[in-house]
Amino acid sequence: MKKLFIAVVAIAALCACGNGEKKYLDYRGLSMGMPFKTFCDSLAARGFAIDSAKTDSDFARVSMYHPNLNYRLMLAQRNDTLVALQENYTISTNDSTRKMWQQMHDAFEEQLGAWPNMLKDGKDHRIAKFEDKGGFITLTLENTYKPTLSVLYQSK
Repeated sequence: MKKLFIAVVAIAALCACGNGEKKYLDYRGLSMGMPFKTFCDSLAARGFAIDSAKTDSDFARVSMYHPNLNYRLMLAQRNDTLVALQENYTISTNDSTRKMWQQMHDAFEEQLGAWPNMLKDGKDHRIAKFEDKGGFITLTLENTYKPTLSVLYQSK
């Protein structure tokens, strides 16, 4: 009886400890819960560089780019914590942005196992907002004057 009681207490303690942990979004295998500097260093190790011309002097918002990729990153931090990251794609035609938006939409549905909240669902203006345990992922297509595709990762 004593062993059974100890086992029950141990299981309850494990459940209590596990439920209090904050969940973070993952950005391409990197946890958004890392300190901001560590996150930027991890991106730099993957080939990204800071664009100092588009970065705040106090590093509240940091712009990064990779010479071989067709998107730029904008990172926002508060108190050394990454609060948002946005990928802004550079694409030349409306058809290619529509196709990429659909591919990314389907990939997020599969990865997160959830349907998005469709805030806007037109042919050339679509906004899909996915919710995960650690935050929100917003996929935006805006083909009004020039093709625009972006993905916004926001921590809760």
